[in-house]
Amino acid sequence: MSKKTMGIHHITAIVGHPQENVDFYAGVLGLRLVKQTVNFDDPGTYHLYFGNEGGKPGTIITFFPWAGASQGVIGDGQVGVTSYVIPKGSMDFWKKRLEKFQVSYTVTKRFGEEFLYFDDPHGLHLEIVEREAGENNTWTFGEIVPQVAIKGFGGATLLSTQPSKTAELLEKVMGLEVVGQDGDFIRFRSTADIGNIIDLKLTTTGRGEMGVGTVHHIAWRAIDDKDQLSWQQYVAENGYAVTPVRDRNYFHAIYFREHGEILFEIATDPPGFAHDESHETMGESLMLPTQYEQHREQLERVLIPIEVRELD
Repeated sequence: MSKKTMGIHHITAIVGHPQENVDFYAGVLGLRLVKQTVNFDDPGTYHLYFGNEGGKPGTIITFFPWAGASQGVIGDGQVGVTSYVIPKGSMDFWKKRLEKFQVSYTVTKRFGEEFLYFDDPHGLHLEIVEREAGENNTWTFGEIVPQVAIKGFGGATLLSTQPSKTAELLEKVMGLEVVGQDGDFIRFRSTADIGNIIDLKLTTTGRGEMGVGTVHHIAWRAIDDKDQLSWQQYVAENGYAVTPVRDRNYFHAIYFREHGEILFEIATDPPGFAHDESHETMGESLMLPTQYEQHREQLERVLIPIEVRELD
């Protein structure tokens, strides 16, 4: 048996104050807050989801905001950089927008592409790249319209404690195709049109430390529950300790840590984010899983109030 993931489902990171998180990803980057819920394993903490208008797999970045928590260190065993893809011809718009909000950036090149590289307010490394592939994001917010809006993930740069082992996993188990090498990076591609490019750094940089400003895990796409169970068996057969299926309400999830120490998740595309609130109202209210609904009043007292604000 061999399998191929379509690409990235979502990326989850740890950040600081939740309002600063919302202001940056919704107010500055123009992503839609598609879901506000809680960390199912730590319900006193938000779990915030941002993506395109429909909250489609391949567009979703999620956050555990821990105000006042210790700063992490980005390094081996983590996603080093999260890449976003924008429509062709929109790079100048994004340079001006980052300047408008006093976000420092640098321009870098890799595999013949130009990247706009910058950090979010809590130190998470991000980059923006123009690509033709992928449908435009129809979400409009402030000055951001579909012609320039972030489509979703371009991909990610992985930092591994054992790059050769991670490379073997990406190609032989996850089913990504090796498409080239540029200096210290090898590039892999999946079958989807977004969230499909993984650049793996071939040298180690020093071990990362989990905390604010670091990625907690990267999740890959499974078509449905049946496909996920097939992945669970396949990953285990290839020598990785994989968890039981966990119900995350908006998808089902399994987890394993690959040999380069990056935490991988495989998440189902369905059911998505509109099954417990309408497409039109996604992200407007705090949505709780059944087991925490009885504690709503207590949780709402603990959670720091947030609002999506137009900053233009």
